[in-house]
Amino acid sequence: MEDDDKSELDPELEAIYADMEMMKERFAKLLLGEDMSGGGKGVSSALALSNAITNLAASVFGEISRLEPMPPDSKARWRKEIDWMLSVTDHIVEFVPSKQNTNGVTMEIMVTRQRSDVHVNIPALRKLDGMLMDCLENFKDQNEFTYLSKDDAEGNKSKKKREEDKWWLPTPKVPPNGLSDITRKWLLFQKDSVNQVLKAAMAMNAHILTEMEIPESYIEGLPKNGRASLGDAIYKNITVDHFDPDYFLSAMDLSSEHKILDLKNRIEASIVIWRRKMTNKDGKSGWGSGVSIEKREQFEDRAETILLILKHRYPGTSQSALDISKIQYNRDIGHAILESYSRILESLAHKVMSRIEDVMHADNLVQCPSGDLKRNSLKDSASRASGKFPNAKEEMEKINFSDAPTSMTLSDFIGWTSEHEKESKEELSNGNEPGPLSKQPSATNSKKLSYLEKLEALGGRSPSARQ
Repeated sequence: MEDDDKSELDPELEAIYADMEMMKERFAKLLLGEDMSGGGKGVSSALALSNAITNLAASVFGEISRLEPMPPDSKARWRKEIDWMLSVTDHIVEFVPSKQNTNGVTMEIMVTRQRSDVHVNIPALRKLDGMLMDCLENFKDQNEFTYLSKDDAEGNKSKKKREEDKWWLPTPKVPPNGLSDITRKWLLFQKDSVNQVLKAAMAMNAHILTEMEIPESYIEGLPKNGRASLGDAIYKNITVDHFDPDYFLSAMDLSSEHKILDLKNRIEASIVIWRRKMTNKDGKSGWGSGVSIEKREQFEDRAETILLILKHRYPGTSQSALDISKIQYNRDIGHAILESYSRILESLAHKVMSRIEDVMHADNLVQCPSGDLKRNSLKDSASRASGKFPNAKEEMEKINFSDAPTSMTLSDFIGWTSEHEKESKEELSNGNEPGPLSKQPSATNSKKLSYLEKLEALGGRSPSARQ
């Protein structure tokens, strides 16, 4: 009987021992700074952890070419190994005052607790992580759309590429009459839910990057003044008396990712130069003596507004030179973990949204006549080439959180839709505006993020805040 119990425990013990050996190997590489020779030429612990989290996400998630649940093995691996990486944050602490009563005598002592930024953001990021996993899981039972293989004759015949399509991704296939109304609304709901995760991850990542110090190596490579960084044309458009973000963006060539990234790099460099001059950290001034501090701050705000719009219009754009430099030279392990975790969640959410848009595009191909579709496609291409998008002020107002259910299968959605419509009709009949989709709180509190407060200050109060 004892032999039988031992044989039953052996597989479990072997799995535990295997996990322990793997964990020791991973943390040994982190301690060595990815320099397996032991010669001390490795990267810092912060960068090693950041690279480890990034590489783990790349190996587990990959491209996400289909809307389907993650394989159980991959999901289990992700949960296990990301927990290993995040376990480091349990030991990132700060000293805080506390009172201790000893034999009736109250004394004030210093105790340790988890650092406040880590304590707030790690649970929020875990929540966003779970929301994305739940969203992928929701596509388990859907059967209205499938994917064609690359060699499928029907797929090669009917496939009409959009500008942003990638040839290696499978083509979604919808029914001849298109998706049903319920499925179409459900897809829109899933897209909105993932969009909330994307905006939250983007905001948290941007907030963490602003907390990182600017490396001296980046500062040494900057031009002498902001005008030299921007160029005469961009500089004049930013410093005009009446600044219009729409006009500015329409005058810029944003037809490729390289050009978008180049504009971001120029604007970020100019902002760093102007801030250093305003804080007297740079004795060389590129501004005329008649330019007041208020004007300088106004020009800086305009540049930051352009950066925010670019970041939210093109969420899949590569990181800027300033961000890469900050990550490379950062020595704060807490910042490194928060930045890398939020960055991979931002990338994952963007990929899931792109796959949802692929299905919606396939549905539009069936619903719209070919002539109308061609005209719409040409119009979209022209808009992208000229940088013309919806009004910038309205766009800035939309950069906020809205309360919405975060996980819902297609069957749940059918029941929720009818109930929600009934509530909306009752509100309208009483003369009230329709309320939010759900009263559940968001995964993260936007008021805790200075980056989000800045977005609201630039774009005005959100529609939900005015209700």
